[in-house]
Amino acid sequence: MGAGGNMSNNTTTKTEQKKNPLERVPISKPPFTIGDIKKAIPPHCFNRSLLRSLSYLIYDLILVSVFYFIATTYFHDLSSPYHYLAWPAYWIVQGCVFTGIWVIAHECGHHCFSDYPWINETIGFIIHSAFLTPYFSWKYTHRRHHSNTNSLDRDENHVPKLKAKQRWYTKLCLNNPLGRFFVLALILSAGLPLYYAINIDGRPCDGFASHYYPYSPIFNDRERLQIYTSDVGVIATIYVLYRVALAKGITWLVCIYGVPLLIVNGFVVLITLLQHNHPSLPHYDSSEWDWLRGALATVDRDYGVLNKVFHNITDTHVLHHLFPTIPHYHAMEATKAAKPLLGEYYQFDGTPFYKAIWRDFECRYVEKDEGSQDQGIFWSKSNF
Repeated sequence: MGAGGNMSNNTTTKTEQKKNPLERVPISKPPFTIGDIKKAIPPHCFNRSLLRSLSYLIYDLILVSVFYFIATTYFHDLSSPYHYLAWPAYWIVQGCVFTGIWVIAHECGHHCFSDYPWINETIGFIIHSAFLTPYFSWKYTHRRHHSNTNSLDRDENHVPKLKAKQRWYTKLCLNNPLGRFFVLALILSAGLPLYYAINIDGRPCDGFASHYYPYSPIFNDRERLQIYTSDVGVIATIYVLYRVALAKGITWLVCIYGVPLLIVNGFVVLITLLQHNHPSLPHYDSSEWDWLRGALATVDRDYGVLNKVFHNITDTHVLHHLFPTIPHYHAMEATKAAKPLLGEYYQFDGTPFYKAIWRDFECRYVEKDEGSQDQGIFWSKSNF
């Protein structure tokens, strides 16, 4: 399924495999600059090709069409229990390919799909609208996340709370397996729509914050018109889905589109949560934060074959934060070239993602180490 670069284990050295992934990354200012990192990466990695980008999109759309054709043509003829096995298989593979297409739209927002801004915006707007994602709204808040990564004061999402500000029910919910399971299920199923709608898990704001509200405090005056445009795209998709439901039935729509969309939302939350929530990664307040240290305080993960399906957004995320305009088909090569220079500042965790989310979801608050109260450096903790 999908298209993309080489598997992450091709670029994972033996040293990285032996390194304890929970070992903290350095917090001192790096001995290199962003310019040094750029020089270490082959220049062609920064080139964008419209034809090559389109080839990945078309390939994924062909897969979507094939899976749709199989489901709508053959599933109704299957006898029990094969009928009940076929649909979950369809949901999983279609949801994974949908996620890869969502990632391509995310690249459009970073203008690494092509050299033509209007093509990037048009394709990104159409794809994200089809997945009920407000394209321009997401693009603006996501870019501010890139500009303020791991800043406790200014980052846009997945900003951990200080221990003193934890709600009373956090320990009750997360410190037992059953509670953690239900909280994870809620976040992975409804977290992304709630983030769009009411900015849940987003940066605290004065006033009502929503990706659908043009006058939300998370946007400035120059951005408001495009927020309306994003809303029009989502409303148009909802209307199309309504017409399809009238023609085909709500059950058909849920099976063909609804459940795969739920899987897309879950993977987007899962991927971003794991990339920024890790015991080895620091968070900084305004006294310590700088852009380079914040961008380096992310982690690459290994999703197996899904690395390729998701166009390597999972295992080249550190590079993506350093150079978000590098297209995904150059990201593996660029990561491999940059790692020798990054050294201990590069973090990779090969723990299977389904185990990692269970382990790292405990990291729901941050605090300073004892004896370092004069530093604005905070670490994820889970000992409630």
